[in-house]
Amino acid sequence: MMQKIEHIGIAVANAEKSIALFNAMFNTTPYKTESVESEHVNTIFYQVGPNKIELLEASSEESTIAKFIAKKGEGIHHIAFAVEDIYASLARLKADGFTLIHETPKKGADGKLIAFVHPKDTNGVLIELCMDNPNP
Repeated sequence: MMQKIEHIGIAVANAEKSIALFNAMFNTTPYKTESVESEHVNTIFYQVGPNKIELLEASSEESTIAKFIAKKGEGIHHIAFAVEDIYASLARLKADGFTLIHETPKKGADGKLIAFVHPKDTNGVLIELCMDNPNP
């Protein structure tokens, strides 16, 4: 069961410029930056009231973020939902006919287990499921 929007992911071409922009917009600085080597992405997290925004910058041309920006430009990349049990959520979505990009969760940024649902089944929106990793 989806509990809440965990964060909104925004693909950016240049983290340094984007950090300056979002620092000014939110009147705060990121609470965390992290490289996720397995995904070839650098992440920058902001807490804005009860909401989190994740900036995603490709760290190599192999990154899905680099491919996303080349195809669609900068902008909203995904909406992430917190789930209580990512394994049960993935099983339910698969049984209901959704196409999963990841049938097994993997370690993501911010200490989460993550998996994605293909946007072809979600009106063009990439959906990420997130759960706190019990074994960080």
